[in-house]
This record gives sequence, structure tokens and C-alpha cells, in this order.
Amino acid sequence: MFSTVLPDVLIQGWALQLSPELASRAQFGWTISVHIIFAALSVGLAPFMIYFTWKDVRTDTERFTRLRSFWVKVFAAGFVMGTVTGIPMSFQFGTNFPQFAEVAGELIGGPLAFEAKMAFFLEAVFLGVLLFGRERVSDRTYILSSVLVGVGAWLSAFWILIVNAWMQTPQGFEMVMRNGMEVARLTDPIAAFFTPRMPWMYVHMVNASVISVALLVAGVSAYIVWKKRDAAAWNTALKLAVIILLVTAPLQAVHGDAYGRHVADTQPQKFAAMEAHYETGTADLHLLAFPKSIDAITDPKAENLLTVSLPGVGSFLASGGDFNAEVLGLNEYEENPPVAIVFWSFRFMVGLGFLFIGLALWGGYLIYKGRLSESNRFLKTMIAASPLGYAALLTGWYVTEIGRQPWVIQGELKTSEAVSSTLNGTEATLTLVGFVVIYIGLILVALHVLRWLVEDELRELGVEVSDDDRWYGPVPKVSDDD
Repeated sequence: MFSTVLPDVLIQGWALQLSPELASRAQFGWTISVHIIFAALSVGLAPFMIYFTWKDVRTDTERFTRLRSFWVKVFAAGFVMGTVTGIPMSFQFGTNFPQFAEVAGELIGGPLAFEAKMAFFLEAVFLGVLLFGRERVSDRTYILSSVLVGVGAWLSAFWILIVNAWMQTPQGFEMVMRNGMEVARLTDPIAAFFTPRMPWMYVHMVNASVISVALLVAGVSAYIVWKKRDAAAWNTALKLAVIILLVTAPLQAVHGDAYGRHVADTQPQKFAAMEAHYETGTADLHLLAFPKSIDAITDPKAENLLTVSLPGVGSFLASGGDFNAEVLGLNEYEENPPVAIVFWSFRFMVGLGFLFIGLALWGGYLIYKGRLSESNRFLKTMIAASPLGYAALLTGWYVTEIGRQPWVIQGELKTSEAVSSTLNGTEATLTLVGFVVIYIGLILVALHVLRWLVEDELRELGVEVSDDDRWYGPVPKVSDDD
């Protein structure tokens, strides 16, 4: 009897803690958080893979053959994981958010179908050529295959972000009654596909993906170089990753600044949440913010934070040049997003962005001095920083998505109205737990594959790998040599 009652008690406890709306939001948020890691891997790795393939075919040297082979395998693993983690999201529209699917189906159905038929299959077909066709197709065809795989990855991001950008700044539609329900009817496909948010979101997301992968390439390369200093291929990969960071990291900061002004114009509530700006008026820019109490962590406001701020700069950024410009505060709205998550996520993302610029400049200086592979301190830092690009990408995504709440379609449909009316808390919570467990397992599988590829590469280079000396474990202490 105890074994029968206990699960019921636990289920009831979970159901009391999570409403259908909260559990559904958490489930979709968790699913897309995991999926976006692998999607960004494909998008960010595409230019690296194209370059390594082109150099391998053109030079026929071992270093580029090794790099091309390694990173094509990583791309393939990420592609499989991205597919597995992405498919359930389309079903969640129907199981958890059927009202959203009903209201927005005419607007989002086309881009999602294009993503599957135009981008996914293009990527899948030519990835097969890359994996198994080196000796079976011509050099020109092989290079073209790498380009088409990259185009497929970037097209996939394009169509998915069309959907999300429309949810942020919807246009090109009208609301009509259909079967007793008000739904969105497509009136202008061009306006609906190319909303004001689309170019900002696409450039920022693609560049963030490239930064994330550049840090991953740099981290893996740094570890292999640290183990074998004369590994020519991995010295080349490390140098290339640093050079790409030198371009993309500052670009992200400049573009992000302009993107912030666009957000202030189109989603002032989200902008106010990013700055924890409650009272309408001049807005300061909090460069640093520290909570004075536990309450300040969960509900950050000007009076309960210790900040290092620039007076009026928030208004300057929002308006594009006026330090005294009025910025709407959160008190103007009846419902607000979870301000703490948006506020702290934004600061975490921006802080990491400046860290990446610093790492890029450090690496560029070492390249200039000809000591990139000699600096143990730099190699150790890049190994530690290898996952941070994904941390910045995820927190930036949280700002984008959570900052839009309470709206699932900005100004048209609230999240609470989009959730299934037949779903109860028990069902939603149980499926949430199931997704968490399964997706953690998938993450562990992906890490195991990457570990296996790195260790196999080290063995091919003649480096012995022991159980106590793994790339993902603690890096042995090194002396300061800079």
C-alpha cells in the first residue's frame, strides 16, 4: 500500500507546485534550451567546416584533412542531437499550447514547413556526402557539399527565426473570426516574414552561434595543443578560432547596442525589465548591479540594488542620443515578465560578451608575438572558457523569450490564453520531469561523443590518455609564463 500511495502523494505535491501554464512553459523552455545548443553548433560550425574542407581539398595536407574529418564528425553528432531534441517542440504546440497553434497556425505553418523541407533535407543529404563521399565524388562536388550543408544550417535558423521574430513584432496579418474563435489570417507574406525584428534577431543569433563555436574550437584546440605542442593542425585551429573571435566578439557588442535601441522602440516593457526600470522617467544604465538582500535577487529594483551606474545612459541608449529621454517604467503595465530572470540574464550575457572581447584581444596579442601555443595560462583559460559561449547564448535567449512575457504573440495573445484548457498540473508536471530526465541523458551522450572524439584524436597524435587525464576534467596546474 505504501508503494501505491507514495507516488500519488509525490505527484499531487508536484501538481500543487506547478500549474499547467508554468509546467508547460518550463517544459518548452527546457526543451528549446537544450535544442538551441545543438542548433547553434550547426550554425556556428558551418563556416569552420567549409573552410577546413576547402583547405583540405586545395592543399591535400594532413593538418586540414585531420581538422576537416574531426569537425565534420562533431557537426554530424550535433545535427543528430539537434534533430532528436527539436522534433518534440512541434508536438508541444499541440499538446501544451493548442490555442497558440490555432491562432497563429496560418502564420507559422509555412516557415516551419520551409525549414523542414528546404533546410533540413538540404543539410541532411549533403552531410552524408561529407561523411562518406570523400573518395566517391569529385573535389568540386565535395567542396560544394560542405557549402550546401552550411547553407542548410543557416537557412534553418532563418526560417525558425522568422517565426520567432513575428511573435516578437507581429505584422502582415489581421484577426478574424473562424469557427467561433479569433485567429490570425495572413494578409501580407512579405511583411509577416520580414518583420522589424527579423534582421536584428538573425544577425545577432548567427553571430552568437559563431562566437560559441569559436570558443569551443579554441577550447578543444587549446587542450590538444597543451598536450602536444607541435600538433600542427590544432595550432592552426586555435589561431583561426582566435582570429574569428577578434572579429565576431566586438561585432556582437556593437550590434547588440543597436539591437537594444530597437527593443526599446518595439518592446519597451522588455527593455524596462532588462534594466529593472520601474518608474517612468530618465533611465540610468547599471553597468554592475549587486543585490543588497535576497529580495533584491528575486525582485531587483533601484532601491534594493547596489549599482555602478551611468546616469541617463539608459535613456541615451533607448532614444539613440538623448540623456533626458523618458523611458516607460514597469509600473505602467498590469502584468510584467519575471524581472529578475530578465535583468540578471541580461547582465550575465553582456558580462560574458566583454570577457570574450578580452580573450580575443589576449589571443590576438599572443599571435602577434608568436607565442600563442606557448602560453600555458592562455591555453588553460581557453579550455575553461570553451562552454561560456553557449552560456551567453542561452541567457541572451532567455532575455528575448522571457522578456516578452506575458505575451506569446506580442500584443495579441497571452501565454496564459495559449495553454491547453484540458491539461492538468499532474500531466504537465510529469511530462516536464520526463523531458528533463531524457534531455539530460542526451546531453551526457553528446558530451561522451565529444570526449571520445578528442581522446581518439590524441591517441592518433601519439598522446597517451588515462582515466585521470581527460579533456573535460581539471586542467593540471601550470606555472605562470606570461
